[in-house]
Amino acid sequence: MEKIYSLYTDAGSRGNPGKSSYGFFIFEDQKLLDFGGQYLGIRTNNQGEFIAMQKGIELAIKLGIKNLDCFSDSQLLIRQLNGIYKVKDMTLKSILNEINILKYQFEKITFTHVFRENNKFADKMVNLILDAQGL
Repeated sequence: MEKIYSLYTDAGSRGNPGKSSYGFFIFEDQKLLDFGGQYLGIRTNNQGEFIAMQKGIELAIKLGIKNLDCFSDSQLLIRQLNGIYKVKDMTLKSILNEINILKYQFEKITFTHVFRENNKFADKMVNLILDAQGL
């Protein structure tokens, strides 16, 4: 039976732009496999969301994952990744290009919106990182 790998990402910005961080969790069949997160300095919330997705995908590749379901509570991010909305910001376009290159390393990769209550771990990670910065 094929294993199911899921990536949950989130980012937050206290001020927009403001002091930002991201967090992500990778699950294998609902069991925590790995996670990451980082303080980003001054960024927009959407920049943080894109970076979180990119970093999570990069780790999934390092772990040898070939089929990945990606989830975020940022509807804007998911619609941009799925080509429903255009990306106009040059910084975001650059990250989107990186994500699009990374996608070719997967047999299957999906991007799905989830409600915030279904993304609690990544949301908590973001806030723990910001709190640790004294923000």
